[in-house]
Amino acid sequence: MSTSTQVDPRGLRVAAAITSVVLAVVLVLDSPVREIVLAVQVGVFALAVVLGLQASPYSIFFRSVIRPRLGAPTQTEDSRPPRFAQLVGLLFTTGALLAFVLGATTVGLVLTAFALVAALLNATVGLCLGCEMYLALRRLRPASVA
Repeated sequence: MSTSTQVDPRGLRVAAAITSVVLAVVLVLDSPVREIVLAVQVGVFALAVVLGLQASPYSIFFRSVIRPRLGAPTQTEDSRPPRFAQLVGLLFTTGALLAFVLGATTVGLVLTAFALVAALLNATVGLCLGCEMYLALRRLRPASVA
């Protein structure tokens, strides 16, 4: 995850909004449909983590459908913090999926709810908890010796 590219923050919020809808749906569905929908979201997070944010289906949707109507962004952001946030989302949703599959429904619901709250914060007010975690971890790392 060391490659830094610039991303449109509006796309990040759109992706968070779509993620919020998907996770809310997961919370109201019953097994096995719940696990299938959650597995799709796990896949979306995995693509963003492994291949980069631009490979996410939500980013592709934003770039091809929404951004042409909005125009170019007035500002961009470093992709590393949101990519780390996708990793955090991947960990929570993978844990939730495993919990559901293993019959620990309450654990799965709680992990999904945590991921939903984080996605909602990003979508509604632009607060990316995973990004903040990334920045906090960067501050804890010792400065490199030049």
